Amino acid sequence: MSTSWNDASKELDAIVNSFDRDDVSVDELFEKLSRATALIEVLETRLRATKAQVDELNPRLKALGDD
Repeated sequence: MSTSWNDASKELDAIVNSFDRDDVSVDELFEKLSRATALIEVLETRLRATKAQVDELNPRLKALGDD
């Protein structure tokens, strides 16, 4: 899935909001829950990847500050 962070989070928000408004029929429930789960997995994966990149850069940035 190559959804951007903003697109994925907006879509997830729309799904959650539809649950809050009771806009989801029983027929749509499983489909929306499945899509929400997939979006959450995408967002979590991107967060983990970003954290790994920050963790990798942090020592280098500290080393630059020590000079």
